[in-house]
Amino acid sequence: MSGAFEAELDEAGLVALARRLAAHLGDGGVIHLHGDLGAGKTTFARAMLGVLGVGARIKSPTYSLIESYEANGLRAHHLDLYRIAAPDELEFLGLSDLAAGRFLLLVEWPERGGNVLPAPDLVAHFAHAGAKRRLRLESRTKRGVHWLGILGGQAPA
Repeated sequence: MSGAFEAELDEAGLVALARRLAAHLGDGGVIHLHGDLGAGKTTFARAMLGVLGVGARIKSPTYSLIESYEANGLRAHHLDLYRIAAPDELEFLGLSDLAAGRFLLLVEWPERGGNVLPAPDLVAHFAHAGAKRRLRLESRTKRGVHWLGILGGQAPA
């Protein structure tokens, strides 16, 4: 059960796409955000959280590891695992508590969390492409397939 969506976008386009997708995330889910430093992961996450109704200043979780928000009955958690050396360091975050009820989990550098993290509905790969960013979204669940359908993503042949 997979599909993909690919685009090359400037920052405004990346934000617009994140906002378009976020409008359909009211039931929550899990999105893993892969990419080098400065590739657009945090910009994408901030745009999504803003559309969901997070009114507070949306901070980067680079140093705190996690920033949590409540938006229209949805618990949204933005994690940045860049500074994590091993998955067992995540134990103190209480991931099982974060992934309960109606929640959205946006995880930057998920490869550092190993199998401790909940499985993603959608995997986003960000890459530098000159002044733009290349974005590839891959669905991993029925929910992810639905989200890609909203963006016009096609299942592979």
